Amino acid sequence: MLGRRQIREKVVQTVYSYYQNPVKFDVLEKNMFAGIEKIYYLYIYQLNFLVSLKELAEHQIEIGKNKYLKTDADINPNQKFINNQVLLKLEENPERLFFTGQHKQLKWDMHDDLLVKTFQRITAGKRYQDFMKEEGYSFEEDQKFIGKLFLRYIAENEDFHDYLGDKELSWYDDIHISNSMVQKTIGFLREDEESRTLIKMIKDEDDKTFASKLLRDTLNNWENNEKKLEERLENWDLERVSLMDKVILSTAIAELDNFAFTPSRVIINEYIEIAKVFATDRSNIFINGILDKYCKDQNRI
Repeated sequence: MLGRRQIREKVVQTVYSYYQNPVKFDVLEKNMFAGIEKIYYLYIYQLNFLVSLKELAEHQIEIGKNKYLKTDADINPNQKFINNQVLLKLEENPERLFFTGQHKQLKWDMHDDLLVKTFQRITAGKRYQDFMKEEGYSFEEDQKFIGKLFLRYIAENEDFHDYLGDKELSWYDDIHISNSMVQKTIGFLREDEESRTLIKMIKDEDDKTFASKLLRDTLNNWENNEKKLEERLENWDLERVSLMDKVILSTAIAELDNFAFTPSRVIINEYIEIAKVFATDRSNIFINGILDKYCKDQNRI
């Protein structure tokens, strides 16, 4: 599972969307959970991309074997990439296989332009070529290689981000969450254990209740929380605070007021990180100052 920061992010996104396009709460809540579910689809889609890179490499080897005039590399191909133990575990993961079987749109076509171009970039790169030259197999080295490959060619690939955004608009905003899920999945794999369970955004009913309550408390207390914010502004008018900053602060105050067992510093730190994702460059400093002042005024531990 992931931490609750990602759930908080989805609540912030949902509140922001509400103040741009108000709808009934039950519709809003339904849309929020649908958006969370779509992140899992994206996560599987990215895992499938890694597996498809392996399948494409296997396809290239078969093409070489069937050439009329073969080179030594065609006759004795380097199979280190297709035998990468992390890719093998992802390929065999039953949850990935089952979910992809239920949702065929998450499969990658072997001739997909982005898949082929990414594979060509990978194989032309120094990291790949050095990896292929190394003798022997080590699970730790396989794991490190796939982790870096994912970061370089998928997580940080703007073309990949644009491609995803074209397929599903919400994916563009949630790619950083899915990237974290994939990186954790790669890191959690163990040589002597089967890869069975993948990561869920919502792990249980407690998480679902947390998301729903935080959304409701934020919307129900919006005007009161705006007043609390305004009281703590120095030389600044409430109207000049951006909507996103208001949303982040109102959600944070709602959590501080209604989730007493979560330490204030944990909550503040979570919303500072959320501000770094969704707000302006200096918003995290502003949000830290307001929330810190609010906690001191309330004697909130």
